[in-house]
Amino acid sequence: MTELKPKEIFIDDTADNDSSEKGESPNVDLMIPEYDKKQTTRTLWKIDWRLVPLLTVLYLASFLNVTNLGNAKIAGMESDLDLYGNRYNVALSVFFVPYSLFEIPSNILLKIMKPSQWIAVMMFIWGVIMTLTGIVSSYQGLVAARFFLGLAEAGFFPAAAYLLTLWYKRYEIQSCMAVFFTACSFSGAFGGLLAFVIEKMDGIGGLTGWRWIFIIEGLFPVACSIAVWFFLPDTPETANFLTVEEKAFIINRLKVETGADNTDKVGWSSIKDTLMDWKIYVMTVIYQGVSVGVYGFTSVLPTVVEDMGYHSAIAQLMTVPIYMKAVIFVLIIALWSDHIQTRTPVIIGCYCVAIIGFIAELALPQDRLFGVTYLFLFYIAIGIYGLFVCIMCLCGNNLAPSSKRAIGLALLVTIGNFGGFIGSNIFLQSQAPKYPAGFDTCLGILIISTISTIGLCVALQRKNKRRDEFMIGKSAEQVRAQYTDAEWVQLGDKSLLFRYTL
Repeated sequence: MTELKPKEIFIDDTADNDSSEKGESPNVDLMIPEYDKKQTTRTLWKIDWRLVPLLTVLYLASFLNVTNLGNAKIAGMESDLDLYGNRYNVALSVFFVPYSLFEIPSNILLKIMKPSQWIAVMMFIWGVIMTLTGIVSSYQGLVAARFFLGLAEAGFFPAAAYLLTLWYKRYEIQSCMAVFFTACSFSGAFGGLLAFVIEKMDGIGGLTGWRWIFIIEGLFPVACSIAVWFFLPDTPETANFLTVEEKAFIINRLKVETGADNTDKVGWSSIKDTLMDWKIYVMTVIYQGVSVGVYGFTSVLPTVVEDMGYHSAIAQLMTVPIYMKAVIFVLIIALWSDHIQTRTPVIIGCYCVAIIGFIAELALPQDRLFGVTYLFLFYIAIGIYGLFVCIMCLCGNNLAPSSKRAIGLALLVTIGNFGGFIGSNIFLQSQAPKYPAGFDTCLGILIISTISTIGLCVALQRKNKRRDEFMIGKSAEQVRAQYTDAEWVQLGDKSLLFRYTL
């Protein structure tokens, strides 16, 4: 290993003194190593390979819950469970009630417990529930299963996003988050392909094909939960795969950027500060466009393709290219956003692409131009899936300290996921194959979200400018000296040294 060149800077790793028994780091003063680009890259790669692939698999398991109901519907579930009228939409939307309400409590528990333990427990429970969904015999049983599935899965996505903020700097995080978020798009492709294969198990064990979709896809998160418990790293302070010097380096580079480490605790003051922050509520409006679009579009996509005149099995396969194209663009968009170190212009661009897709679906005659209408489904998928990660990063980048970030990300998803409730109820079977109410509603919400993004960008730009003007003639040390350590941590993103990501 290349010899480290220490600087005369010291930090205090503030994990509990008795925490070595729990696998955590004791209180020690660590000399901060000065890493060159090669050493930095090597250390980050160690984190990447330990954290990102595992989160990617976990998110794939999570998002299969969204796609498999649509796949099961056209595989025979609709007739077997008498899902007439709006029953399918109710089964879709009931998931989002507990899923939204328990986001914040879940992320508070995440700060109290080890992330690896809490995420593992969530995964085990939702895997069991998804498996049991395969044996429901009535519409009422399906609704109950979906409700408890939403309760069990609440908090996973903001927990995963928050976990990444504990390891990566602000303009590294979207690329990393995009890799694991591609599982969202990939789950659509993989889910459709898997459903096509599993549907062929129809009759095995006396069960229809759609039941096997839930049973097999439910066993996947159960198996993953075991790996999460033992292998998912919690924080740099407790990472046993890093050397002492590497821990110090990672902790310090984040501390320099945000003004605090990850050891601040959740308390009433951090909860109140988060709930009173107007930025989060504007971002929830921005997030609504994604939430309504993704959950509505994903749940109805197999049916939309089937309504073009294809057999259900072929319709499953024809969703695969749409999602795979979205996977590619999620990565491209994330890399570009991190490279230019901005979020809002990228969000606006993605919304414009999705808006074009929705307008085309409304305007084009599907019965005569089904090839063209199929093409514009790609526009919708690319636009809305590219947005998800960028909006989460915009929120995470602009909230500090870590306790506020944990609660804020959960609050964003809590309010934003009510868009999932809307999206699940606007694509009505009675309006097939054009679904005017669904596409009209999505289009309107996307336009509102785009305008909100522009407004937030202008407001944050003005705040940054005022702080720059205030700091003229002052040094960072002079500002820092006015506060105690505890006060400085509590300031978070209100610090005069903090600059908002646009």
